[in-house]
Amino acid sequence: MTAKDRQKMIERVRGLLRMAEDTSVTDAESQAFTAKAAELMTRHAIAEAEARAQRGEDPESVTRMDFPVSGVGGHGKARVKALAGIAAAYGCQSAVRGNTSANTERTLIIVGTATALDALRVLLPSITMQMEASAKFTTRNHVADLREMRNYDRSTLTTERNRFYRSFIRAYGYAVAERIREFRSRLREDPSQAGADSEEGGEAGQEESKQGAEVVLRTDVDRVREDFQRRFPELPQTRPERTHHRGGARAGYIRGRRAELGSAGTAVGQGGNSELSDGE
Repeated sequence: MTAKDRQKMIERVRGLLRMAEDTSVTDAESQAFTAKAAELMTRHAIAEAEARAQRGEDPESVTRMDFPVSGVGGHGKARVKALAGIAAAYGCQSAVRGNTSANTERTLIIVGTATALDALRVLLPSITMQMEASAKFTTRNHVADLREMRNYDRSTLTTERNRFYRSFIRAYGYAVAERIREFRSRLREDPSQAGADSEEGGEAGQEESKQGAEVVLRTDVDRVREDFQRRFPELPQTRPERTHHRGGARAGYIRGRRAELGSAGTAVGQGGNSELSDGE
């Protein structure tokens, strides 16, 4: 893919995300636009890696990006979990700095291939916006229903709102990541999904492309894991959060599935959760 073709693809993705963020579209339409954008970026990543291999070039570099995550409302840890899960679905690994219980901003450090980070750089802001809008809307309705059904005091409602919101966000991120992993799996099984058929066509070309996609995905995951371990060799484990709300998690998961995609800190990559010191 030439630089001009790549720029056209990125502009198309941004156009889809602008439509997804339009307040005049329905929730289902918004999720469909986001799904299409994620799939385009995933296909691009596979096609680029296979093209490099066919030209005999080295695999693309593994690098890092820093993504700011809001702590507003005390929901920063839940947001980190959601976004890191989506990054992991793209074959990346993550650590986070400043992941305290305060309302302050923290930094999600994502390690991955250059193409995967390009995709996340474009997708994560839009997914974050949609996730927050959906969480606010659903939580507001949940609390309004509680006010009508039960005589809760203000303190109890605040606790319920926070638990519901955090569980919604974590489950939303999990569901979106699940859809991305499923789509990447389909690319391994069916090369035509990636538009990567051989010029010669036929079963032989499809089988060769299938093997190429599988090797690319597996190799990139291994290279990212090795690079992440080199950058952050010793990350102590963190305690799991204790704010689970069954109703919030269920609502967040349902909304996320509709997407049908694509001071101290916590490591939230594929290897589990760990602490990252301020100096790293």
